[in-house]
Amino acid sequence: MSFFKLFFLFAFFLLTNLFAYPNYSSAIKEKKIYPMGKKIFEKKCSTVNLTQYSTYNELFHSIEKKQECSQLKPAYQEALALYLWDVKREKKVTKKYPVIHVSHDEKCPVCGMFLYKYPKWVSMIAYKDGKKLYFDGMKDLMKYYFEHNKNIKEMLTQSYYTQETVNVKDAYFVLGSDVYGPMGNELIAFKDKKRAENFLLDHRGKKIVKFDDITADMVYKLDE
Repeated sequence: MSFFKLFFLFAFFLLTNLFAYPNYSSAIKEKKIYPMGKKIFEKKCSTVNLTQYSTYNELFHSIEKKQECSQLKPAYQEALALYLWDVKREKKVTKKYPVIHVSHDEKCPVCGMFLYKYPKWVSMIAYKDGKKLYFDGMKDLMKYYFEHNKNIKEMLTQSYYTQETVNVKDAYFVLGSDVYGPMGNELIAFKDKKRAENFLLDHRGKKIVKFDDITADMVYKLDE
């Protein structure tokens, strides 16, 4: 391939990726970029019709060229575009849940195990009347849930790699891996699908399921 062809391909790649959707981590976006973008939007913008943009790039270029939100530095344009695209349009920001803490005398209502010994596996059901129950893993939580699923306010567990508290209904669960919880085979939780897929490959998991896909038969087979 000639020098000019290589140069053309490099230039094309550079131009097509220069304003591509930024690959920041979720933590950086949620802690720094989205708050900055929100502040800019509320102070500088009038009205932005997000339905007219089919890609992030279109939105970014519109902010840059039309200056609907007054003249902004490139970094501010990016923060604003990410906030508008992810939060206002796609609503990708997730609710932050507190760390799950248990006392030394807290036991799992299904197996009777003391939970403080296995903090990274603890999951919780909170009822509307204020009652909270803690479990040694998602397997026992689901066993309890199938029998006591009325008046539930929320159910929380922990993402395996990060230990971040997540809503059970938003999580991805890997079944049949070579990683065991306090009571053996487990439903191992992840906040995002990509990490669940990586774990599945690394630890010979059998499948990934969401909360609504979990059945009693599936759960009790984990004990076999």
